[in-house]
Amino acid sequence: MTLNLARVRTKICCISTPEEAALAVGAGADGLGLVAEMPGGTGVVTLARAAEIARQAPPGVATFMLTSKSRAVDIVAEARAVRPSAVQIVAHLDPAEYPSLRAGLPGVRLVQAVHVEERAATLARAALYGALADAILLDSGRPGAPVAELGGTGRTHDWAVSRDVVATATKPVYLAGGLNPGNVAEAIAAVRPFGVDVCTGLRREGRLDAGLLGAFMAAVRLAS
Repeated sequence: MTLNLARVRTKICCISTPEEAALAVGAGADGLGLVAEMPGGTGVVTLARAAEIARQAPPGVATFMLTSKSRAVDIVAEARAVRPSAVQIVAHLDPAEYPSLRAGLPGVRLVQAVHVEERAATLARAALYGALADAILLDSGRPGAPVAELGGTGRTHDWAVSRDVVATATKPVYLAGGLNPGNVAEAIAAVRPFGVDVCTGLRREGRLDAGLLGAFMAAVRLAS
C-alpha cells in the first residue's frame, strides 16, 4: 500500500531564525524543521527560539521539532516548550517509549527517523516504527558511530532501499539525506516519497540560501 500523493511535500529543515522561516514559507515550503539539542549536526537552536518560530508559522505550514532525546519524558518536555505540530525523533527510539509519547503529546504528530544502512535491518525497523509513528523519515545518519550521527550529514544513502520502504509502507514516508537542487528530482523519481526533507543542501556559510532554495523548490515541483 502506498500513501504517496501527486504532489511531493517539502520540509525545509535547520531553520534557525524567523527570517529563514519566512524565506522558506515564501518559497512554498509545506513544513519547517526546528533542530533542538543534538550531539552534532547543523542548525541547532534553543527551545525558546524554536518556540518563537513555531508560534509565527502561518496556518497550513507544519512545524517539526527535531529531538535526539531517548526518553519519552524528555521529548514531551521539549515539545511542550516549543509547541510544534509534529515531533521528529531522529534517534532509533525504544518502541516501549511510544505509549508515553502519545499520552504526553495528544494531537502532536510523531515522525520517526530510520537511518538507512543494511537493507534487511532498515526494512524491519521501518515496519516496526510504521506501526507506531504517524510518518517515517529515511535519513543517512549513523546512530552507532562513536559520536552519533543523527542527521545533517550531507550524505545520500541507497535510494533502492528507500524505495523498498516506500513500496511497503502504510504511513507517509519522507526522504532525507544529502538532497540538493541537483539531485532531488532524481531522488523523487527513484523513491517516490510522500515528502522530501533538506538541510545542508540549501545552506551557504551556515545560512539558508535563497537561490538554492528556489532551485530546490522548482526541481521538486517539476518532479512531482
